[in-house]
Amino acid sequence: MTQSLYVEAINRALREEMERDPAVLMIGLDVGRQGGLFGATRGLFDRFGAERVIDTPISEAGYTGAAIGLAMEGLRPVVEMQFADFVTVAFDQLATVAAKMHFMTQGAIHVPLVVRMPYGVNVTGEGYMTGAGPHHSQSPEAWFCHIAGLKVVMPSTPADALGLLKASIRDENPVMFFEQKGLYYTSRAELPEGEHVIPLGSGEVKRAGRDVTVIATGAMVQLALAAADKLQSDGISVEVVDPRTLVPLDRETLLSSACKTGRVLVTHEAPLTAGFGAEIAAVIAEDAFRSLKAPIRRLCGADMPVPPGAMVRAAIPTRARLEDAIRELAQS
Repeated sequence: MTQSLYVEAINRALREEMERDPAVLMIGLDVGRQGGLFGATRGLFDRFGAERVIDTPISEAGYTGAAIGLAMEGLRPVVEMQFADFVTVAFDQLATVAAKMHFMTQGAIHVPLVVRMPYGVNVTGEGYMTGAGPHHSQSPEAWFCHIAGLKVVMPSTPADALGLLKASIRDENPVMFFEQKGLYYTSRAELPEGEHVIPLGSGEVKRAGRDVTVIATGAMVQLALAAADKLQSDGISVEVVDPRTLVPLDRETLLSSACKTGRVLVTHEAPLTAGFGAEIAAVIAEDAFRSLKAPIRRLCGADMPVPPGAMVRAAIPTRARLEDAIRELAQS
Protein backbone atom coordinates (compact mmCIF):
# COMPACT_ATOMS: atom_id res chain seq x y z
CA MET A 1 0.00 0.00 0.00
CA THR A 2 1.29 3.49 -0.90
CA GLN A 3 0.19 6.98 0.09
CA SER A 4 -1.16 9.10 -2.76
CA LEU A 5 -2.84 12.44 -3.19
CA TYR A 6 -6.38 12.67 -4.55
CA VAL A 7 -5.06 14.15 -7.82
CA GLU A 8 -2.52 11.33 -8.09
CA ALA A 9 -5.30 8.78 -7.74
CA ILE A 10 -7.14 10.44 -10.64
CA ASN A 11 -3.96 10.34 -12.72
CA ARG A 12 -3.35 6.68 -11.90
CA ALA A 13 -6.91 5.75 -12.88
CA LEU A 14 -6.56 7.50 -16.23
CA ARG A 15 -3.17 5.93 -16.93
CA GLU A 16 -4.25 2.41 -16.00
CA GLU A 17 -7.42 2.59 -18.07
CA MET A 18 -5.54 3.98 -21.08
CA GLU A 19 -3.04 1.15 -20.77
CA ARG A 20 -5.80 -1.43 -20.40
CA ASP A 21 -8.00 -0.24 -23.27
CA PRO A 22 -6.67 1.56 -26.39
CA ALA A 23 -10.16 3.03 -26.93
CA VAL A 24 -9.74 5.31 -23.89
CA LEU A 25 -8.54 8.83 -24.65
CA MET A 26 -8.33 12.24 -22.97
CA ILE A 27 -9.70 15.45 -24.46
CA GLY A 28 -9.90 19.01 -23.14
CA LEU A 29 -8.12 22.30 -22.47
CA ASP A 30 -4.41 21.96 -21.66
CA VAL A 31 -4.63 18.21 -20.94
CA GLY A 32 -1.58 17.55 -23.15
CA ARG A 33 1.95 18.70 -22.34
CA GLN A 34 0.73 20.96 -19.53
CA GLY A 35 -0.97 18.02 -17.81
CA GLY A 36 -4.22 19.84 -17.15
CA LEU A 37 -4.80 22.94 -15.05
CA PHE A 38 -4.61 20.90 -11.82
CA GLY A 39 -2.05 18.34 -13.00
CA ALA A 40 -4.46 15.43 -13.22
CA THR A 41 -3.28 14.40 -16.71
CA ARG A 42 0.43 15.01 -16.05
CA GLY A 43 2.64 12.56 -17.96
CA LEU A 44 -0.13 11.09 -20.10
CA PHE A 45 0.81 13.03 -23.23
CA ASP A 46 4.39 11.76 -23.16
CA ARG A 47 3.19 8.21 -22.57
CA PHE A 48 0.28 7.99 -25.03
CA GLY A 49 0.86 10.75 -27.57
CA ALA A 50 -1.23 13.47 -29.19
CA GLU A 51 -3.75 11.08 -30.73
CA ARG A 52 -4.95 9.91 -27.32
CA VAL A 53 -4.32 13.01 -25.20
CA ILE A 54 -5.94 15.75 -27.23
CA ASP A 55 -5.56 19.46 -26.47
CA THR A 56 -8.51 21.51 -27.69
CA PRO A 57 -9.41 25.14 -28.30
CA ILE A 58 -11.46 27.02 -25.70
CA SER A 59 -14.83 25.68 -26.83
CA GLU A 60 -16.57 23.48 -24.26
CA ALA A 61 -19.50 22.83 -26.59
CA GLY A 62 -17.10 21.92 -29.39
CA TYR A 63 -14.86 19.45 -27.61
CA THR A 64 -17.73 17.93 -25.63
CA GLY A 65 -19.70 17.43 -28.83
CA ALA A 66 -16.64 15.89 -30.49
CA ALA A 67 -16.22 13.53 -27.53
CA ILE A 68 -19.85 12.44 -27.76
CA GLY A 69 -19.33 11.62 -31.42
CA LEU A 70 -16.18 9.65 -30.61
CA ALA A 71 -18.07 7.70 -27.96
CA MET A 72 -20.88 6.87 -30.38
CA GLU A 73 -18.24 5.47 -32.75
CA GLY A 74 -16.84 3.06 -30.15
CA LEU A 75 -14.14 5.05 -28.37
CA ARG A 76 -14.16 5.92 -24.66
CA PRO A 77 -13.32 9.61 -24.34
CA VAL A 78 -12.69 11.27 -20.98
CA VAL A 79 -13.39 15.00 -21.14
CA GLU A 80 -11.73 17.33 -18.66
CA MET A 81 -13.93 20.35 -18.02
CA GLN A 82 -11.32 22.79 -16.72
CA PHE A 83 -13.77 24.03 -14.07
CA ALA A 84 -17.19 22.48 -13.47
CA ASP A 85 -18.67 25.97 -13.80
CA PHE A 86 -17.76 26.02 -17.51
CA VAL A 87 -20.05 23.08 -18.26
CA THR A 88 -22.92 25.49 -18.90
CA VAL A 89 -21.40 26.17 -22.33
CA ALA A 90 -21.70 22.44 -23.17
CA PHE A 91 -25.01 21.83 -21.39
CA ASP A 92 -27.01 21.24 -24.56
CA GLN A 93 -24.55 18.62 -25.80
CA LEU A 94 -24.82 16.70 -22.53
CA ALA A 95 -28.51 17.11 -21.70
CA THR A 96 -29.95 16.85 -25.21
CA VAL A 97 -27.53 14.52 -26.99
CA ALA A 98 -25.39 12.39 -24.66
CA ALA A 99 -28.09 11.69 -22.09
CA LYS A 100 -30.78 10.71 -24.58
CA MET A 101 -28.99 8.95 -27.43
CA HIS A 102 -29.22 5.41 -26.00
CA PHE A 103 -32.94 5.85 -25.26
CA MET A 104 -33.80 7.43 -28.60
CA THR A 105 -32.04 4.70 -30.59
CA GLN A 106 -33.76 1.96 -28.55
CA GLY A 107 -30.41 0.78 -27.22
CA ALA A 108 -28.63 0.65 -30.56
CA ILE A 109 -26.09 3.36 -29.66
CA HIS A 110 -24.10 3.65 -26.43
CA VAL A 111 -22.30 6.78 -25.26
CA PRO A 112 -19.41 5.61 -23.01
CA LEU A 113 -18.32 9.13 -22.11
CA VAL A 114 -16.86 10.49 -18.85
CA VAL A 115 -16.85 14.22 -18.12
CA ARG A 116 -14.46 15.08 -15.30
CA MET A 117 -15.68 18.11 -13.36
CA PRO A 118 -13.34 19.93 -10.91
CA TYR A 119 -15.81 21.66 -8.59
CA GLY A 120 -16.25 23.42 -5.26
CA VAL A 121 -14.19 25.49 -2.85
CA ASN A 122 -10.92 24.77 -1.10
CA VAL A 123 -11.86 23.16 2.19
CA THR A 124 -10.06 20.81 4.57
CA GLY A 125 -11.00 18.87 7.67
CA GLU A 126 -8.87 21.24 9.73
CA GLY A 127 -11.26 24.06 8.83
CA TYR A 128 -9.30 25.94 6.14
CA MET A 129 -11.68 27.31 3.54
CA THR A 130 -11.35 29.72 0.61
CA GLY A 131 -13.20 30.26 -2.65
CA ALA A 132 -12.21 31.28 -6.17
CA GLY A 133 -15.35 33.30 -6.81
CA PRO A 134 -18.75 32.64 -8.40
CA HIS A 135 -17.43 31.42 -11.77
CA HIS A 136 -14.86 28.90 -10.48
CA SER A 137 -16.24 27.41 -7.25
CA GLN A 138 -19.75 26.10 -7.88
CA SER A 139 -21.06 22.62 -7.05
CA PRO A 140 -23.54 21.94 -9.86
CA GLU A 141 -24.07 18.20 -9.36
CA ALA A 142 -27.83 18.52 -8.80
CA TRP A 143 -28.33 19.86 -12.33
CA PHE A 144 -27.21 16.55 -13.81
CA CYS A 145 -28.99 14.28 -11.34
CA HIS A 146 -32.23 15.60 -12.83
CA ILE A 147 -31.28 14.55 -16.38
CA ALA A 148 -32.34 10.98 -17.09
CA GLY A 149 -29.59 9.08 -18.89
CA LEU A 150 -26.63 10.56 -17.00
CA LYS A 151 -24.80 8.98 -14.08
CA VAL A 152 -23.33 11.23 -11.39
CA VAL A 153 -20.30 10.32 -9.27
CA MET A 154 -18.69 12.26 -6.37
CA PRO A 155 -15.65 10.60 -4.73
CA SER A 156 -14.38 12.07 -1.45
CA THR A 157 -11.12 10.11 -0.97
CA PRO A 158 -8.15 9.11 -3.14
CA ALA A 159 -9.13 5.42 -3.06
CA ASP A 160 -12.70 6.23 -4.06
CA ALA A 161 -11.48 8.55 -6.83
CA LEU A 162 -9.33 5.74 -8.21
CA GLY A 163 -11.92 2.99 -8.06
CA LEU A 164 -14.91 5.05 -9.15
CA LEU A 165 -13.13 6.71 -12.09
CA LYS A 166 -12.06 3.31 -13.42
CA ALA A 167 -15.65 2.06 -13.13
CA SER A 168 -16.95 5.21 -14.83
CA ILE A 169 -14.60 4.82 -17.80
CA ARG A 170 -15.74 1.21 -18.25
CA ASP A 171 -19.43 2.12 -18.05
CA GLU A 172 -21.47 2.15 -21.26
CA ASN A 173 -23.34 5.29 -20.21
CA PRO A 174 -22.31 8.96 -19.94
CA VAL A 175 -20.95 9.74 -16.47
CA MET A 176 -20.52 13.15 -14.85
CA PHE A 177 -17.52 12.65 -12.56
CA PHE A 178 -17.24 15.39 -9.92
CA GLU A 179 -13.77 15.92 -8.43
CA GLN A 180 -13.61 18.22 -5.40
CA LYS A 181 -10.70 20.37 -6.46
CA GLY A 182 -9.93 21.46 -2.91
CA LEU A 183 -9.08 17.82 -2.18
CA TYR A 184 -6.61 17.46 -5.07
CA TYR A 185 -3.58 18.40 -2.99
CA THR A 186 -4.92 18.15 0.58
CA SER A 187 -6.38 14.63 0.72
CA ARG A 188 -3.76 11.90 0.96
CA ALA A 189 -4.33 8.21 1.71
CA GLU A 190 -3.13 4.71 0.95
CA LEU A 191 -4.23 3.26 -2.37
CA PRO A 192 -4.69 -0.46 -2.97
CA GLU A 193 -2.09 -2.13 -5.14
CA GLY A 194 -3.25 -3.79 -8.34
CA GLU A 195 -6.74 -3.60 -9.79
CA HIS A 196 -9.15 -1.44 -7.79
CA VAL A 197 -12.63 -0.83 -9.20
CA ILE A 198 -15.63 0.35 -7.13
CA PRO A 199 -19.05 -0.41 -8.67
CA LEU A 200 -21.18 2.64 -9.33
CA GLY A 201 -24.15 2.81 -7.00
CA SER A 202 -22.30 1.68 -3.88
CA GLY A 203 -22.20 4.04 -0.91
CA GLU A 204 -19.98 3.54 2.11
CA VAL A 205 -20.12 4.07 5.85
CA LYS A 206 -16.93 6.06 6.45
CA ARG A 207 -17.30 5.96 10.24
CA ALA A 208 -19.68 3.89 12.34
CA GLY A 209 -21.76 5.55 15.06
CA ARG A 210 -24.98 5.15 17.01
CA ASP A 211 -26.50 8.59 17.77
CA VAL A 212 -26.61 10.63 14.56
CA THR A 213 -26.13 9.82 10.87
CA VAL A 214 -24.38 12.46 8.78
CA ILE A 215 -24.78 11.91 5.05
CA ALA A 216 -22.12 13.97 3.29
CA THR A 217 -20.60 14.36 -0.17
CA GLY A 218 -17.22 15.55 -1.42
CA ALA A 219 -15.18 17.68 0.95
CA MET A 220 -18.05 17.70 3.43
CA VAL A 221 -17.16 14.06 4.17
CA GLN A 222 -13.81 15.22 5.55
CA LEU A 223 -15.51 17.92 7.63
CA ALA A 224 -18.04 15.40 8.94
CA LEU A 225 -15.29 12.98 9.98
CA ALA A 226 -13.40 15.77 11.74
CA ALA A 227 -16.59 16.88 13.50
CA ALA A 228 -17.30 13.28 14.54
CA ASP A 229 -13.85 13.02 16.11
CA LYS A 230 -14.45 16.21 18.08
CA LEU A 231 -17.95 15.22 19.25
CA GLN A 232 -16.82 11.77 20.36
CA SER A 233 -15.21 13.42 23.40
CA ASP A 234 -18.62 14.91 24.23
CA GLY A 235 -20.22 11.47 24.22
CA ILE A 236 -21.94 11.89 20.83
CA SER A 237 -21.38 8.97 18.46
CA VAL A 238 -21.64 10.06 14.84
CA GLU A 239 -22.00 7.78 11.84
CA VAL A 240 -20.71 9.29 8.59
CA VAL A 241 -22.09 7.96 5.31
CA ASP A 242 -20.80 8.88 1.85
CA PRO A 243 -23.16 8.03 -1.05
CA ARG A 244 -20.16 8.23 -3.43
CA THR A 245 -22.49 8.07 -6.43
CA LEU A 246 -25.67 10.15 -6.60
CA VAL A 247 -27.01 8.45 -9.73
CA PRO A 248 -27.38 5.54 -9.21
CA LEU A 249 -27.99 6.10 -5.48
CA ASP A 250 -27.29 3.43 -2.88
CA ARG A 251 -30.59 3.82 -1.05
CA GLU A 252 -30.05 0.70 1.07
CA THR A 253 -26.91 2.01 2.77
CA LEU A 254 -28.52 5.38 3.50
CA LEU A 255 -31.72 3.82 4.85
CA SER A 256 -29.88 1.27 6.96
CA SER A 257 -27.91 4.00 8.70
CA ALA A 258 -30.98 6.22 9.16
CA CYS A 259 -32.89 3.35 10.76
CA LYS A 260 -29.91 2.56 13.00
CA THR A 261 -29.46 6.04 14.51
CA GLY A 262 -32.90 7.57 14.01
CA ARG A 263 -31.39 11.02 13.46
CA VAL A 264 -30.14 12.24 10.08
CA LEU A 265 -28.23 15.33 8.96
CA VAL A 266 -27.51 15.80 5.24
CA THR A 267 -24.72 18.17 4.23
CA HIS A 268 -23.19 19.36 0.95
CA GLU A 269 -21.54 22.54 -0.28
CA ALA A 270 -24.03 23.13 -3.10
CA PRO A 271 -26.89 25.56 -2.36
CA LEU A 272 -29.66 24.32 -0.09
CA THR A 273 -32.64 24.91 -2.37
CA ALA A 274 -33.18 21.93 -4.71
CA GLY A 275 -29.74 20.56 -3.81
CA PHE A 276 -29.31 16.79 -3.94
CA GLY A 277 -29.65 16.72 -0.16
CA ALA A 278 -33.37 17.29 -0.66
CA GLU A 279 -33.57 14.05 -2.66
CA ILE A 280 -31.71 12.15 0.04
CA ALA A 281 -34.03 13.60 2.69
CA ALA A 282 -37.06 12.56 0.63
CA VAL A 283 -35.78 8.99 0.27
CA ILE A 284 -35.34 8.69 4.03
CA ALA A 285 -38.66 10.37 4.82
CA GLU A 286 -40.49 8.00 2.49
CA ASP A 287 -38.84 4.73 3.49
CA ALA A 288 -37.50 5.22 7.03
CA PHE A 289 -39.97 7.64 8.60
CA ARG A 290 -41.11 5.33 11.39
CA SER A 291 -37.51 4.84 12.52
CA LEU A 292 -36.77 8.55 12.87
CA LYS A 293 -36.50 10.13 16.33
CA ALA A 294 -36.25 13.69 14.99
CA PRO A 295 -36.93 15.57 11.75
CA ILE A 296 -34.29 15.23 9.03
CA ARG A 297 -32.01 18.26 8.95
CA ARG A 298 -30.00 19.77 6.07
CA LEU A 299 -26.85 21.89 6.40
CA CYS A 300 -25.86 23.08 2.94
CA GLY A 301 -24.50 26.01 1.00
CA ALA A 302 -26.30 29.32 1.00
CA ASP A 303 -28.59 30.23 -1.89
CA MET A 304 -26.14 32.73 -3.35
CA PRO A 305 -23.22 32.86 -5.79
CA VAL A 306 -20.02 31.56 -4.20
CA PRO A 307 -18.06 34.54 -2.84
CA PRO A 308 -14.29 34.86 -3.28
CA GLY A 309 -11.56 34.32 -0.71
CA ALA A 310 -12.30 33.80 2.95
CA MET A 311 -15.82 35.23 2.53
CA VAL A 312 -16.80 31.76 1.35
CA ARG A 313 -17.05 30.73 5.00
CA ALA A 314 -20.34 32.64 5.15
CA ALA A 315 -21.77 30.62 2.27
CA ILE A 316 -20.45 27.06 2.78
CA PRO A 317 -20.93 24.84 5.86
CA THR A 318 -17.95 25.06 8.21
CA ARG A 319 -16.79 22.40 10.65
CA ALA A 320 -17.96 24.52 13.59
CA ARG A 321 -21.45 24.89 12.12
CA LEU A 322 -21.53 21.19 11.38
CA GLU A 323 -20.56 20.34 14.96
CA ASP A 324 -23.31 22.63 16.30
CA ALA A 325 -25.92 21.10 13.99
CA ILE A 326 -24.98 17.55 14.99
CA ARG A 327 -24.96 18.42 18.69
CA GLU A 328 -28.40 20.05 18.41
CA LEU A 329 -29.80 17.09 16.48
CA ALA A 330 -28.38 14.58 18.97
CA GLN A 331 -30.16 16.38 21.82
CA SER A 332 -33.52 16.58 20.05
